[in-house]
Amino acid sequence: MRKTLHVGSGIVGTWHPLMPYICLMHCLLHAVRTILILQSVAMAAPLPRRTPESQGIRSQELRAVFAALHEIDAIHSCLIVRHGYVVAEAWWAPFEPHAPHKLYSLSKSFTSTAVGMAVAEGKLSLDDPVMAFFPDKVPESPSNHLKNMRVRDLLAMSTGHVSEDLSAFSFRAESNLVDDFLALPVKHKPGTHFLYNTPATYLCAAIVEKVTSESLVDYLGPRLFDPLGMGTPSWETCPQGIALGGYGLSVRTEDIAKLGQLYLQGGEWQGKRLLSRAWTRAATARQTSNGSHPESDWDQGYGYQFWRCRHGAYRGDGAFGQFCIVLPEQETVVAITSGTGRMQGVMNVLWEKLLPALRPAPLPENVREHEALSNDLQRLALPLPKGEDLPAMPKGDYHVDENPYGLEAVQFVENALQFTVHGDTHIVAYTHGAWHASQTGFGPTLIDRGLARAREPIAASAAWSEGTLTVKIWYVETPYALTLTCQWNGDDERQLTLSGEWNVAFGDRVLKPLAARLK
Repeated sequence: MRKTLHVGSGIVGTWHPLMPYICLMHCLLHAVRTILILQSVAMAAPLPRRTPESQGIRSQELRAVFAALHEIDAIHSCLIVRHGYVVAEAWWAPFEPHAPHKLYSLSKSFTSTAVGMAVAEGKLSLDDPVMAFFPDKVPESPSNHLKNMRVRDLLAMSTGHVSEDLSAFSFRAESNLVDDFLALPVKHKPGTHFLYNTPATYLCAAIVEKVTSESLVDYLGPRLFDPLGMGTPSWETCPQGIALGGYGLSVRTEDIAKLGQLYLQGGEWQGKRLLSRAWTRAATARQTSNGSHPESDWDQGYGYQFWRCRHGAYRGDGAFGQFCIVLPEQETVVAITSGTGRMQGVMNVLWEKLLPALRPAPLPENVREHEALSNDLQRLALPLPKGEDLPAMPKGDYHVDENPYGLEAVQFVENALQFTVHGDTHIVAYTHGAWHASQTGFGPTLIDRGLARAREPIAASAAWSEGTLTVKIWYVETPYALTLTCQWNGDDERQLTLSGEWNVAFGDRVLKPLAARLK
């Protein structure tokens, strides 16, 4: 039975006996959707903030922690969480809280988390043979060691490979990387020898993507990134489109801290279980022996893509000082990003300065010291190039001698260097006495590999001293800084020597000096 509804002289719709129930259902669905949205917003909120004293730490002692970190070249950010509350946070200018940072091997702990979630969903088991996931890629005559390699061996860095054979694997290869991994000789019985093995983490990513039919980012989205409020992070992929797994992820410093807090809380996040408690225990426990030096945090054992540390702690870490450090006994998480080669030095600061400062009970508030700490943290900045303000620079194109970097010409424009590389123009803008934020395509990949890349955020500053222009460029979403020097030969403005040095690098840090002449 259907009736037409009239309002005045206009027909506005029809009435049906089920309409009240349909309207009620729509209202309920809308209410449920609203609740889910509000719940998602609440779960995605930043970590709560509290004073250090309220969580058992003296502000004065935290000042000493950050002063010691400041002496290390070069910390980009540090966020300290106690009992689930952020008690101190700092970004060294030009680095900022909202910007993601390249994690390098700290990405491995996120890949491990994806494996743990897939295990909980019954999509795979740690005892599954690795070969079983890729039957079409197995070598014709696989060795018994390859046949016996399991998922847990990939996670624990105990695949049985040796470094000489593993060095033949290249992430830059255009071939199928899964094929390349399975073709590697396996000299030792899996599970018996530790060898740090980034290709093994890549295979973990490939397995998760295979069993879930999703990219690693898409799979972790509703399970990790969304609940923790990480947005949609970027993750570099191989030529086949598989996430690199062992590196390539970029997230913010607070996102790093949230991952550590999730593990500290046994996989729960604001009352919702995201990861099984059994997984958080197993992943952060000692699964493999990797040395015995009592003063090295790289000799305390290895879990499932987490390192064991001294003092009962564990961590995820990445090249040049990307850290997610968890101290379970003290209910503390420390997230750090940096561009340093002194990674053990960073950890020593935490053991020597922070660990003794963590007390079990709240302390009396100290407003004066807390304000002093806040002032210290707000003033933190990486050093600017030393020298005078910039004079007028020579006009015209300096043509560069043939070189392995593809750098063809340099031109000085107002407050900027203009580079021609492989026929493309790239500009680095700078200022004196401050960091100037901009974007450029003149980046680490371009110099290191001679390949074009997308424009990326930078901050640059320059200074003049005794006929030399020094330009410091921070690539503010990475660990990298490039210091360029342009030195003229005496009073002759027509001849120029270009030199460059990276703060950190996997290979040579110092670039070959290049001669350039004004055309």
